[in-house]
Amino acid sequence: MSTCTACTHRDAGDAYLCERCATRLADRLAGLPDLYAELSLVPRVTGLAEVVTAAPAASRAPINLDVLDAVDLGGAARILEARRADIQAVRWPDRGAPASADLMAHCRWLRMELDWIAAHYPAAAELDREVYALEAQALTIVGAPPARAQRLGSCIAVTDDAGTVCGVALKRYPGEPVRCRVCRTEYRTEADLLLLQHYQPRQTA
Repeated sequence: MSTCTACTHRDAGDAYLCERCATRLADRLAGLPDLYAELSLVPRVTGLAEVVTAAPAASRAPINLDVLDAVDLGGAARILEARRADIQAVRWPDRGAPASADLMAHCRWLRMELDWIAAHYPAAAELDREVYALEAQALTIVGAPPARAQRLGSCIAVTDDAGTVCGVALKRYPGEPVRCRVCRTEYRTEADLLLLQHYQPRQTA
C-alpha cells in the first residue's frame, strides 16, 4: 500500500492518487471551463487598474487587472495543454505533442484519462495542484474562494510505551474527518474532540 501523493495521508494502493482525490480532481476539471467562461462577464475599467463586479460593492473587493489577465481562458488552456503533453509523453512516448485546443477540450481529455493518470502518472499530484490553483484563482474573481484547511491543534495520541505524544499539526478541510496524517489516529466522536481540545499545549506568554 502507498500513500496518496496529493493529500499525503490516504491510502492509494498502488496508485498515485487515492479515490477521493481523483474524484475531486474530476469534479474540478468538469467545472473549470464554465468557471473560466464566466470571467468574460467581469467588466474591465481603465485608469485605476481595478474592476468592480456586478455584485454589491460591499460583497467583493476590487480586483487588480493584472490578476484578471493572468487567469484568462487562454492562459488556463496553455497550462493544461503543457500538462497534457507531458502525460502523453509518459504514456505514449512515440506520439507527438497534442494539438492546440481550448480549455474545454483539454479538461475533457484529462477527465477521460483520469483513471490512468491516477494509477500510473508519477506527476498526478502536480496536475492536481495545477487544477486547484486555476480554480482558486478564478474563484477569487467570480465567486467565493475554495475552502481552506482548518488547523485544529496538535495530535495528542501517545505513540509508544514511553508516553511519547505525536504532536503533529492536525488539519482538515470542512466536512472531512479529523485524522493525523502521521500516526493515523482518528478523532471521531464529540468526546474525542473535547479531549483533543483539553490536552492542547498551553500557550506561553
